[in-house]
Amino acid sequence: MGKTTNEVSGSVAAIASPYAELCLILKQSATLNSIGALLSWDQETYMPHAAGAHRADQSAMVSAMVHERSTSPRVGELIAACESDKSLMADSGVSANIREIRRDFDRATKLPTDLVSELARVGSLAQDAWKNARAASDFAGFVPMLSQMIELTRRKAQCYASGVGASNGKPAGELYDYLLDEFEPGITGARVEAIFTPLRSRLAGLIGEIAGSSYKPDRTLLEIVVPAGNQETFARRVLSAMKFDMDAGRLDTTAHPFCTGMAPGDTRLTFRYAKEGFLEPLYGVMHEAGHGLYEQGLPKAEQFGTPLGEAISLGFHESQSRMWENFVGRSPQFWRWAVGPAREVLGPIIGEFTADDLYRAANVVNPSFIRVEADEATYNLHVMLRFQMERAIFSGTLAVKDIPGAWNEQFEQLLGLKVPDDRRGCLQDVHWSFGLFGYFPTYTLGNLYAAQLWETINKQIPTLGDQMSRGEFGEVKAWLNTNIHAHGRRYRSDELCQKLTGSPLSADPLLRHLEGRLRPIYKI
Repeated sequence: MGKTTNEVSGSVAAIASPYAELCLILKQSATLNSIGALLSWDQETYMPHAAGAHRADQSAMVSAMVHERSTSPRVGELIAACESDKSLMADSGVSANIREIRRDFDRATKLPTDLVSELARVGSLAQDAWKNARAASDFAGFVPMLSQMIELTRRKAQCYASGVGASNGKPAGELYDYLLDEFEPGITGARVEAIFTPLRSRLAGLIGEIAGSSYKPDRTLLEIVVPAGNQETFARRVLSAMKFDMDAGRLDTTAHPFCTGMAPGDTRLTFRYAKEGFLEPLYGVMHEAGHGLYEQGLPKAEQFGTPLGEAISLGFHESQSRMWENFVGRSPQFWRWAVGPAREVLGPIIGEFTADDLYRAANVVNPSFIRVEADEATYNLHVMLRFQMERAIFSGTLAVKDIPGAWNEQFEQLLGLKVPDDRRGCLQDVHWSFGLFGYFPTYTLGNLYAAQLWETINKQIPTLGDQMSRGEFGEVKAWLNTNIHAHGRRYRSDELCQKLTGSPLSADPLLRHLEGRLRPIYKI
């Protein structure tokens, strides 16, 4: 029989060290949180549709339990005791842990438990509503649940903003800043705009050059029909080469691909098959596996529940997925190796296509409607659109009912395409159903981090190109494990970027990468 609540509380209280007691409470909270992650994963993969309402209640209950445990007065007392212990704080690892635990606690205690529970409950229901609305391309059918989620998220941001530089009852900065800070600590809407504006201009110029090129790549490889089983087999071959540990992970199918590193030894990847072509599912798997390798590389066995066992930020997390998907997976060196497994697994349908043919097909630039299917050059424009929409929603200048019209207008301005329906427009992403407002900008931040890190990695591993041509990715994985994953949240994103690359985050490396790859392909 398991321990009762009183027995668990008693065992915690019996620990002499405040730091040890604090870490035990955090581990218990993380264990509860991992149960919530398992419920969410199941809902995205195998849960029967009729179970949605009860799953919402389950998710709400677990979220409330995690929040109450994580924000208990005892946790606050223990943090204060650790902070006052000079000998304890002399340990840099402990000091970093306490710094981040304090940040999490101060933020979490601003949120009432009933709001946390309601966010989880409505988010679970909204997820099913989104699936139905997306299938029917019916934004109006999603409006009631989306409106609830936006209002709850607004309340959450207002709670975060309370007392933080507030004046006359109004928060300093934008309300949206407090949502961005959840995912990329320290970033603001103004800072994101300052990064995105010049990047948008230079990307538009590059895309214009490509559109004006007389060279038109062969699109045959993007259109051939490959059986779902062969798509998965090929993806698993690449996963194996990337050293993703399948004994500590899974690969399943879902409507919207994702990765969840829910606990030590348990990292789940999902992807979706393509009706035609095989590159989209391949890169979807490589993307999620990049997240998965980060989760498997974190020191969770020793630090589960503490910041040192968690990813530094979503921007850095995204840098790992985009690095594997684009800087590795779309490189000529990757295809010099992967053409062999592709022919072996996909069979005669690959025919006489060469490694160079596959490389060029993987780097076709073609503005399209779906973010997760976008090419490298246009991808960030999709992110910028979502950033603009979210910022307008939380500034009060965009009403929920007006989202499709605003989306379609801005999409045409950015990518030159008329959106044909809601399914390929504002209903394509699952994020808003979960209340993940402020998440999207981290995708472009991740691309920027990835490019800057990739330049450093290539300087420090001069034989990397030759290794990748042989399908050997162990050294780059080891570099990431040592220099990023092993640190957890010891450093902040800007600090780690400076430490590893010698420079603050810049758009220049990403533009060098895109121009250096795409201009030769398009003969410009």
